[in-house]
Amino acid sequence: MTSNEPHDDIQYPTALPFVLVHVSCLAAIWTGITWTSVLLGVALYFLRIFAIGAGYHRYFSHRAYATSRVFQFLLALVAQSTAQKSVIWWASKHRHHHRHSDTAQDVHSPRHHGFFYSHVGWVFSRRHDEADLKAVSDLTSFPELRLLHRYELAPAVALGIFCFVVAGWPGLVVGFLWSTVVLYHATFCINSLAHVHGSTRYVTGDDSRNNILLALMTMGEGWHNNHHAYQASVRQGFRWWEFDPTYYILKVLSWLGIVWDLQLPPQSILRNEQRLGARVTAKAAAMLAAHFDSGMIASTIKSSLAGSELAWLCEKLMQAPHDMAETLKGLHLPALPSREEFLAQAKARLAASPSLHEIADRARELVLASVALHLTRTAFAGSPA
Repeated sequence: MTSNEPHDDIQYPTALPFVLVHVSCLAAIWTGITWTSVLLGVALYFLRIFAIGAGYHRYFSHRAYATSRVFQFLLALVAQSTAQKSVIWWASKHRHHHRHSDTAQDVHSPRHHGFFYSHVGWVFSRRHDEADLKAVSDLTSFPELRLLHRYELAPAVALGIFCFVVAGWPGLVVGFLWSTVVLYHATFCINSLAHVHGSTRYVTGDDSRNNILLALMTMGEGWHNNHHAYQASVRQGFRWWEFDPTYYILKVLSWLGIVWDLQLPPQSILRNEQRLGARVTAKAAAMLAAHFDSGMIASTIKSSLAGSELAWLCEKLMQAPHDMAETLKGLHLPALPSREEFLAQAKARLAASPSLHEIADRARELVLASVALHLTRTAFAGSPA
């Protein structure tokens, strides 16, 4: 699916309650706004954004620290009161996102699916309606988490009733609904905006960004490029000035013995000295290769060669079908981008990394292989490459 195709898999009736929650926020015109309801809303926002970041994300999705079964349940209960589906569903989709980040298989990539779909539309997609239980077998082993999964809206409904009892209609509308809507979009911005706007410190093979405004909104979740560079870290603000209150709170809880085994990034990551794995290198190379138009390069080569020369070239390529990129390298055709050009593009488009040379070389192989395919498929047919 590309960003300009209609997203006809969105289940609009299912999205209706989500829309109604937003519209219901206007009821404050009639209920009024009280200081109690405002304070309740602010408190619930920060309590629940912590539960999303520390619970749904860093604990349930990435196991960045350990805790007791009781505190695990409390984290899930509070996080699920945000009405962002169950802990099991959330973690399964997030783990899938990291396996396929910013590829066509990603559940919410702005690069492939468009900004609106990556922000919220994907949540109501038929293909994403069910949790992948195999991906979260470590969570489904707990009956209390399976119970929350079965009754995913119960915590949110209970919290709404509590807000009404405490502060009346303003408590329900301002305290609960307003804070819930802001929580929706603060969380969703990490899926969408944090893959579009911000800075990159690490090569991660995707579009993840560090965004200070999102970090402030989400208690540290906005250091998204850091997170994609080392997903197992309980700390996402790697530098001292990268505000990460979720980590600070978890650190205090570790002193109290409530959580333990906090995973931190190794020094090689912090100094950006780590060699990238094969999967990240391949993804980064594919992204770099996409900036070179292999069809245009093949067309330029065809137009610069006489008919007999082109036939000889294609015959030579066909003699080595599994090594066509190496064949083109040895011919030194003037239209082919050099290794230095690929390295220059890598330095211009990617963050600093000890693996930039490997990425550039891999990207060059991909482009040359694609150029060779264009040449061999079209030369004898007489159609343009």
